[in-house]
Amino acid sequence: MVLLSAHFGSHVILIFVWCVRQTESAAKRISELLAKRREHEPVTAVRVGIKSRGCNGLSYTMNYATEKQKLEEEVVQHGATVYVAPKALMHIIGTTMDYVEDDLASEFVFHNPNADASCGCGESFTVQQRTAAAAS
Repeated sequence: MVLLSAHFGSHVILIFVWCVRQTESAAKRISELLAKRREHEPVTAVRVGIKSRGCNGLSYTMNYATEKQKLEEEVVQHGATVYVAPKALMHIIGTTMDYVEDDLASEFVFHNPNADASCGCGESFTVQQRTAAAAS
């Protein structure tokens, strides 16, 4: 969870928000991947981040992590640990991470309420920059 604060005159409102939620399916797959990787490397989690690329500007990244880095958020759900890179946090806050399988593919899918647009293949997304005036 992430603590956000909003200031209204002399009042401060504190809000706790999930930075990333994992479905049971995603957590199960992360746990399986980590267990297999631990045979060769002492990994502790999967690190989720973003990278500038793709036809819509931003793309999700997932890497193995051996330790939590400074300023990362740690999300533990259903027995699986995910670290969220600080650069990605405000772009993916509130996102649900799922793992889906069908006859042709299996993949992690991110349901991001902040994404204003995404490409047809789902590999990249855009988050609209909001100003203080637009937020009020």
